[in-house]
Amino acid sequence: MTANKHKGVRAAICWSEEIAELARQHNDANIISIPSRFLSSDKILNIVDVFVKEEFEGGRHERRIKKIDEND
Repeated sequence: MTANKHKGVRAAICWSEEIAELARQHNDANIISIPSRFLSSDKILNIVDVFVKEEFEGGRHERRIKKIDEND
């Protein structure tokens, strides 16, 4: 619940592969939180796989990340 209060942490709650992909691409998330009570093991592994392989897009999203880093 408080992971994002720590310097350099950009945690994202990811309940699907699409959300994991967007969390990495747009928010440069570096920690994944998964609601495992509601997902199968196979689904969780797929979500983690997407999260680990995806890269930050930068560009227009980089401004937001810089603002977050400034507030740390």
